[in-house]
Amino acid sequence: MQATRDVTRQYAEDGYVVVPDVIDPDLVGTANAHVDWLLARHPELTPEQLGHRLSRDDPFWIQLVSDQRLLDIAQLFVGPDIALFATHYLCKPPRTGKGVEWHQDGAFWPLEPMNVVTLWLALTDSEPANGCLRVLPGSHRSSLSEMRQTDPGSVLRRRIDADVDEAAAVDLVMRPGDVEVHHPNIVHSSMPNRSDRWRRALTIRYIPTSTRITRPDEASPFLLRGEAVPGLNAYLEPPPFRAGDHFPFRADEVDGPC
Repeated sequence: MQATRDVTRQYAEDGYVVVPDVIDPDLVGTANAHVDWLLARHPELTPEQLGHRLSRDDPFWIQLVSDQRLLDIAQLFVGPDIALFATHYLCKPPRTGKGVEWHQDGAFWPLEPMNVVTLWLALTDSEPANGCLRVLPGSHRSSLSEMRQTDPGSVLRRRIDADVDEAAAVDLVMRPGDVEVHHPNIVHSSMPNRSDRWRRALTIRYIPTSTRITRPDEASPFLLRGEAVPGLNAYLEPPPFRAGDHFPFRADEVDGPC
């Protein structure tokens, strides 16, 4: 991983940072196979709807977000006592993948205080043609803004109720295994996927165990590293693997607890 000082300095200045080559190609391939398995198992869901409630009873998913390489990055921003708040696969199929309007994540989240960091793990190439992540550097210094209803064809169907200087936006070109880290206040979006290729990513929201989840049903809370704060959040037990019910994987593929 690049120097810790460089990672934390860019995050403080810009509200985001990209860390290259965090996850190895074999595990990226397994995560893509997991997406395929989820889509086959849940035909009622679109690729944009592989949300965190599915992770509560998914041993591979919990193993993946517990990968020590990811937790080491999260620890730079939230400290040594780390819990999962929520996690989603953000997948845009070829030619039909939906865009995401300009927004701030923290405007949606039931957290007190808003002490949280997002890790965005690229599972495919991510570039403008297939709807890569776009950010407004430095916008994390602004407070959370109100949201308003907008394009019903987008994923969120809401956007920030403030002017956005799109000329200042940065397209984050990433390769499989790269990880982008961003602040809950940063203004970001993505365009639809008009290419012939998938754009897939896993997003993981890590919190320190001192952050309260005020509406637990909107979360998938697991204690991943360190100690819980007694009486603050109720954490779920990691789901045991059941052959036939769960995605098959090798525990040694993931750099995490078995």
